Amino acid sequence: METLFFEKTSELKREIKKIEEALNVKLTLKGRKLEIEGEFFAEYEAIRILEAMQFGFSAKKALLLTEEDMIFRTVPIKHFTRRKDLSEVRGRIIGKEGKTKRTIEEISGCELYINEDINQVGIIGNAEGIEEATTALTNLIRGSKQANVYRFLERINAGRKTHKSDLGLKGKNEKEKN
Repeated sequence: METLFFEKTSELKREIKKIEEALNVKLTLKGRKLEIEGEFFAEYEAIRILEAMQFGFSAKKALLLTEEDMIFRTVPIKHFTRRKDLSEVRGRIIGKEGKTKRTIEEISGCELYINEDINQVGIIGNAEGIEEATTALTNLIRGSKQANVYRFLERINAGRKTHKSDLGLKGKNEKEKN
């Protein structure tokens, strides 16, 4: 049995049955204390998902972590900048009307959540997408222009489209023949 403490329990209360069914565990919420009962692996998976919810992700997005190749990572904003006003940095990540955040999400295939309370960005996605999103975010935090970050993401996206069927198994000479 594992125990977690939740600050915001409203979403958890609404989605507790759905989470229990998806993960095959028993969740007991007493105040802010959450007890998890189940098999070892099911408990581990539940903790991963509940940590993502605790960070601020919705239950629907956090349940993406049940898929095999999905990962949850946090990027602390303070580690990549010396600025004192972190609200300005968070604004750069979000972009005008959410454009920058949405672009990073679409191209990397990840879900982003900016937690203003602890100045961190949470990412849920596959390993490759998380690396791309992390690179884009750290460049933005360090002060790169949004246009340069978009260019980086477009290059990655273009590379993906041209090499979609290529698994990298053919040699260079074999590619030229085809």
